[in-house]
Amino acid sequence: MKKNFISNSSESIRMFKSGFLESLSKVHFYVPLIVYIPVIGYLCWFAFAEVHMNFFSFIGWVALGLFLWTIAEYILHRYIFHFYPKSSIGKRIHFIFHGVHHDYPNDSKRLVMPPSASIPMALALYYLFLYLLPEGTIYAFFAGFLIGYLVYDMAHYALHHANFKNPFWKKLKQHHMLHHYSDSTKGYGVSSALWDKVLGSDFDKKVNT
Repeated sequence: MKKNFISNSSESIRMFKSGFLESLSKVHFYVPLIVYIPVIGYLCWFAFAEVHMNFFSFIGWVALGLFLWTIAEYILHRYIFHFYPKSSIGKRIHFIFHGVHHDYPNDSKRLVMPPSASIPMALALYYLFLYLLPEGTIYAFFAGFLIGYLVYDMAHYALHHANFKNPFWKKLKQHHMLHHYSDSTKGYGVSSALWDKVLGSDFDKKVNT
């Protein structure tokens, strides 16, 4: 495949003339934790205190939310973040949302999704699931979904900045680095390589060794 520009610098390039818009495009890795852990806590409390969901039902819906997140993560990365528009404005939007990360993968302030993007997306998905799911289940389900999102964001930051000794995390980091530095048309899973294996977008075993 054609190799695109990749900077090994940790610099954070400017994307917007507006200082306000520029500030919205950058975020420290811990900000999603500050934003979403209280939301997750509230959803869990509401499931028990207001909906009176029993414990095993709660665990089941949380687990379903976590599982569905893994699918959403894969679809989002493969079909939205890696959709390449032909128009100039489309290319600009793609660069803002994901292209900049591939050009500057070591930019620590563009490794987790900024709240300016994640909050509208989370709200849209919340109301979609609210419409689709049985009454009263959204709270446990969406808590699991958001937990999956936080695992994804924190894992993504760690894969770029941590040196792992654990075999699982070393293999997962190699998987993601191959996506960045070898072939960006494969290896879309970040927190897990499961769906790459299932859907045929994993790297060849020869590349992984």
